[in-house]
Amino acid sequence: MKQPPIPENESERLGALRALLLLDTPPEERFDRIVQFAAREFDVPIALISLVDENRQWFKSRVGLDACETSREVSFCGHALSMDVPLVIEDALLDERFADNPLVTGPPHIRFYAGAQLRLASGLVVGTLCLIDQAPRRLDEMDLGILGSLRALVVEELTARPRGTGGA
Repeated sequence: MKQPPIPENESERLGALRALLLLDTPPEERFDRIVQFAAREFDVPIALISLVDENRQWFKSRVGLDACETSREVSFCGHALSMDVPLVIEDALLDERFADNPLVTGPPHIRFYAGAQLRLASGLVVGTLCLIDQAPRRLDEMDLGILGSLRALVVEELTARPRGTGGA
């Protein structure tokens, strides 16, 4: 298993993540709706909004997974942070970075992963919108376009003020 690389801009990235004030907050319908739609649209058992801090990936919203976080060192999302395009792993058992990962060899038995980076206006990536399946899969250009649109909605919500707060 190859651990995720640490981005060169890690301290700035972590500052931007903390500034969102979302880590360890309760579920919110505005995120849950997007994740539920993604799971249905792509017919995957697991869909997540994953925010990656120093030691873990924490799930702001999740469908099909009981865990609310996992270690960053075993995370697929950690690998996506430094990339400019979505990370798509068609079959994790055939990828040397992930073949012996405990999330592949044990529950939730990941075989397919697609993670679209949650890139803020500053250019800093705070996490991913990801799709997971226990069977190998492929995404075509249309699928990648839909995933990109859903990712844009998540970023919009990440940077929007929660409804019902502030204001006169």
